[in-house]
Amino acid sequence: MRIGEIAALVGVTTRAIRHYHHVGLLPEPGRRPNGYRAYSVRDAVLLARVRRLTELGLGLEEVRDVLADDAGRALADVLEELDADLARQEAAIRERRRRLAALRAAPPGEDGPLPPALAALLARAPATDSPSAALDREHLTLLDSAGAVGAELYEALGAVAADPAVPALYERLDELADAAVDDPRIPPLAAAMAAAVPDGVFEAIPAGGGVPGEGFKEALLAEFAPAQAEVVRRVMATFVERVRG
Repeated sequence: MRIGEIAALVGVTTRAIRHYHHVGLLPEPGRRPNGYRAYSVRDAVLLARVRRLTELGLGLEEVRDVLADDAGRALADVLEELDADLARQEAAIRERRRRLAALRAAPPGEDGPLPPALAALLARAPATDSPSAALDREHLTLLDSAGAVGAELYEALGAVAADPAVPALYERLDELADAAVDDPRIPPLAAAMAAAVPDGVFEAIPAGGGVPGEGFKEALLAEFAPAQAEVVRRVMATFVERVRG
């Protein structure tokens, strides 16, 4: 993904991303031969965490900007605007504290508290040590942070999470870690994984949603070994057909 694509996916500005690079919150990714930064899904997951944490507090930059903008204005006007700004900040803080309380009450994930709806969904899934399943959880966390998963979609995904056959599909995907891209196990596994997702999931996707951009798909596929990526590519192609159909 390019910087504009990851910014749109996570819901931040490209300027904020460059600032996170400058202050060391987000490591600089590798660059393509043309000089563009090439962001991975893991970069997007980290950026989503940074955004989520910064939303829980106020920065001193806000105060500095207000003081700079108010230079030379009448004191009464300044005080009135400051009062209105403080009221907005109070409302924002109350909302942040509400969200923080929900995060604190949620079961912990590997990298910190999970959003409550996502934690409830994962709690329904059978236990598995599959690396592919762990990677899938990261992708779902990213989509949740980007606001791409609503209540109806979570409810529909519950059937997939609770399906006792799903862990075996992840294990079959794990077994392709060192396989060639023409491995005969690829087509049947892709078909089985696509079939494991019921129509209700696609019916719960909002109109115009559900089809990721090319940058996101490239970054997602780059997380897998070649044979595994071929399985995921086939599954995604089937999903796109079902969403558009």
